[in-house]
Amino acid sequence: MKSNQPLAERLRPKTLDDYIGQEHLVGEGAVLRKMIESGNISSLILWGPPGVGKTTLAKIIANTLDRPFYTLSAVSSGVKDVREVIDKAKKQQFFNKPNPILFIDEIHRFSKSQQDSLLGAVEQGLVTLVGATTENPSFEVISPLLSRCQVYVLKHLEKEGLLRILEHAVKNDTDLKQKEIVFEENESILRFSGGDARKLLNVLELVVYAEESDKVVVTNDIVTERLQNNLSVYDKKGEMHYDIISAFIKSVRGSDPDAAVYWLARMIEGGEDVKFISRRLVILAAEDIGLANPNALLLAQSTFDAVHQIGNPEARIILSECTIYLATSPKSNSAYEAINKAQQMVSKTGHLPVPLHIRNAPTKLMKDLGYGKDYKYAHAHKGNFAEQDFLPEKIKKERFYTPQNNTSEVKILERLKKWWGKRFEK
Repeated sequence: MKSNQPLAERLRPKTLDDYIGQEHLVGEGAVLRKMIESGNISSLILWGPPGVGKTTLAKIIANTLDRPFYTLSAVSSGVKDVREVIDKAKKQQFFNKPNPILFIDEIHRFSKSQQDSLLGAVEQGLVTLVGATTENPSFEVISPLLSRCQVYVLKHLEKEGLLRILEHAVKNDTDLKQKEIVFEENESILRFSGGDARKLLNVLELVVYAEESDKVVVTNDIVTERLQNNLSVYDKKGEMHYDIISAFIKSVRGSDPDAAVYWLARMIEGGEDVKFISRRLVILAAEDIGLANPNALLLAQSTFDAVHQIGNPEARIILSECTIYLATSPKSNSAYEAINKAQQMVSKTGHLPVPLHIRNAPTKLMKDLGYGKDYKYAHAHKGNFAEQDFLPEKIKKERFYTPQNNTSEVKILERLKKWWGKRFEK
């Protein structure tokens, strides 16, 4: 008889040894594992995509430390619920019990007032806060609360981890053991999971129970067919979030306004946070349009501000305008490529010394040591330009910015050639 409890919940790990993935945090000798094993855990925020084990890790922490565990969902809980938990924590102090762990799922959806109501309890150590979020906490968590929490980033599960989860499920789940499950192919089930363990197990459960016989042969075609017939199962609670936003970004980058607006509509109809969409547009404007049309970033920033001020339902019109503008703009990723190359050089060469002539010289001693000597003040020269070296000696011939072939950057290249001559000859 099939259990009413979902497979992902039945197989939720109870200990760190059973936990699969996130070795950089909970593997042998990793920072979070050391903290848990020491018994001294500070408030923290787990940031990562859906289905990578944030809730599971929070429960393991509470179980390992043998502490009371309270759960609040930012979707359904209000300030009153937060205060009730804090009152319970205060009462426990009289019995010399360790402070409880308060787990808040989707903490990025907590309003400022809800987060403010938490602050005092976290500051006083009444509760140890463990927040889970799929969004960058620096955007959504108030600074005073964020400053009192360590932020740990969880990653999509890799192929090896996903296969271990499948093997564990088939061998250990009471329901699945009643069937003979053979994986002839696993590419589709891994691809549809997208590194999400919960989605992986949802798909496995769907495929297994769609077969009436005791033997289930899993192939790529069978997985694809089952999912096409049951889209809602593997998209439960918006688990296609990252697929849709990826399609949206790639459509804008690919200059297809129709596809971009379609995926925008899919996100809006699916209840996506319009603030999240507006942030993605700002990033798109800088990364993919860039210097080919610098006004794109200005419009995207205006969109971001307007969406925050206006909200739904009118925000959809503003988002549509910005989306179409970005999709139909000329494209350049030269600024994105330039910072990537520069950061790679920094990682490779370390902290190279700043050339003496462009160092700051606020004291007489620094001037005597040659700081600022021979610096050429550009505005004192013809055309407000004076040729001199600004990069460290060791890398002074390196190039990081390469103008691309669009109207705006062709003009930039002409200007750079006029100033720097052969340095910007291709």
